[in-house]
Amino acid sequence: MFAVPFVRIASLVVVLCSLSSPVLAQGPLSLEDAIALAREQDPWLEGSRLRQEALAASEVAAGSLPDPMISLGAANLPIDTFNFNQEPMTQFKVGVSQALPRGDSLELGQQRFALLGEQQSHLRSDRREQLAVSVAGLWLDAWLAQESARLIEGDRSLFEYLFEVAQNSYSNALGQTRQQDVIRAQLELTRLDDRIARLRQQHDTAVGQLAQWLGAGVGVGGALPELALRAPERVRAAGPVDAAWLGQVLSAHPVVASVEQTIAASEVDVELARQKFRPQWGVNASYGYRDDAPDGMDRADFFSVGVSFDLPLFTSNRQDRELQSAAAQAEASRTDRALALRRLRAGFEAERASLTQLEARESLYSDRLLAQMHEQSEAALSAYTSVDGDFAEVVRARIDELNTRVEALGIRVERQRAIARLNYYLAGLDAAEEKAP
Repeated sequence: MFAVPFVRIASLVVVLCSLSSPVLAQGPLSLEDAIALAREQDPWLEGSRLRQEALAASEVAAGSLPDPMISLGAANLPIDTFNFNQEPMTQFKVGVSQALPRGDSLELGQQRFALLGEQQSHLRSDRREQLAVSVAGLWLDAWLAQESARLIEGDRSLFEYLFEVAQNSYSNALGQTRQQDVIRAQLELTRLDDRIARLRQQHDTAVGQLAQWLGAGVGVGGALPELALRAPERVRAAGPVDAAWLGQVLSAHPVVASVEQTIAASEVDVELARQKFRPQWGVNASYGYRDDAPDGMDRADFFSVGVSFDLPLFTSNRQDRELQSAAAQAEASRTDRALALRRLRAGFEAERASLTQLEARESLYSDRLLAQMHEQSEAALSAYTSVDGDFAEVVRARIDELNTRVEALGIRVERQRAIARLNYYLAGLDAAEEKAP
């Protein structure tokens, strides 16, 4: 007898656990897979779909008339005897009344819930775009720390070699090696170990934050992806971006589209407030049963029908204020749209300028700086081995080369981060192109 309730409870527990805890994903994930998994497991998106279902149900309910009222009673009952057939006007009454909404309140109420339901789809689109930026940022943080540590670990053997050379030269009293050179080489090895430890800490922190979206046991893996930039020909064009085109794209952004749904719902609220100036009508009908007279004479039953309505005469403190409040709220929603557009435009321009500078720096590093730093390092080492250079200069040159390689890696990562953020600001590109004539 308890089988069915137990099964239902067990199923409910499974569903709640699946919504509250992300699926445990093991092993390294590429950036594309990480974003897809985060979107798949995000409970906010599921909550938004449920909110839209709730608003759709409310839309249907808002279009229904109020429930009719049934009344039962005894009329004109004599209080001296309480005899039902003593007086000719005594009757048992059954009545029904139906209130009718003011003006177009039903249709407007449905329209309001429909607009708020459509808003959820725009909010979900924006949430998916935000997830892509957030997950990409954390994934790139973890990848940069991981690859930087690997890069430093790869150069550690070279510093170990320099330490051995300095130690042997000092022990054999060869060349110009001094005790401080040996100490300097050992110190740089220790500093490299500290840098590696800090990078591993940064990696673990980023992976821990990724667990919020992907679950425990997730790592980052693979090569650094080359994210596809939306509208690259316009973003990378020299000079300012076409203002008309950018305005269309930003106006179609899910954030702006969501605010526009709020504006439309606020305008419906204004119309609903106006409906309160109209009278509320009602219809009623009743049937009155009378008993026969004591002498047996038949008494006719009664039937009554009528209408009722209120008179909104005193509107200054209620209807006028409600209309004023709704109108002010609608205007406030329009300012929210203007603010959203300003914020999106400023963010786009900032990220576009950042991407331009990052790409210029990346070209500088790959074309000249990395090669020049390597040449300097080799020259310093060659001079030292030929007893014509200083050991400190060798170490400094090697550290500079390593730092330059790490910086170049960081620039590559920052460029991908800038592209991810730019793609967020251009999230309305497809919708804008569909609207374009």
